[in-house]
Amino acid sequence: MLTVTKPAPNRVDLTLDGKIETEEMRKGLEDLIAFSEDITGGVMLYRIPDFSMPSFGAIGVEIARLPAMFGLLNKFDRCAVLTDAGWLKSAAEFKGHLFGSIDIKAFDLNEAEAAEAWLAEV
Repeated sequence: MLTVTKPAPNRVDLTLDGKIETEEMRKGLEDLIAFSEDITGGVMLYRIPDFSMPSFGAIGVEIARLPAMFGLLNKFDRCAVLTDAGWLKSAAEFKGHLFGSIDIKAFDLNEAEAAEAWLAEV
């Protein structure tokens, strides 16, 4: 499941839970792009309670949308990632170092309150 919501004018939340198939990836990325259109200096909360590799079709959809996804990086200042998977935390924070325009910080799933407080510091 990939769910994208916009709980505030300058915020987008994503939840990735389990395996993602082609159409679900397409819809999720379309929602992310649409919800981010008018955002500047935004924040993002990314919850990953259960990660499974996306299907090959879903990966293909993501690759096809890479230019649009890179364009989103300039719209957000911070992204808090909630997950209990250590390797996902490391990968998320490493991406933040690669793309200096966005500050990415990882939290355990039970640290949602701390993640929310960190996002509010912007």
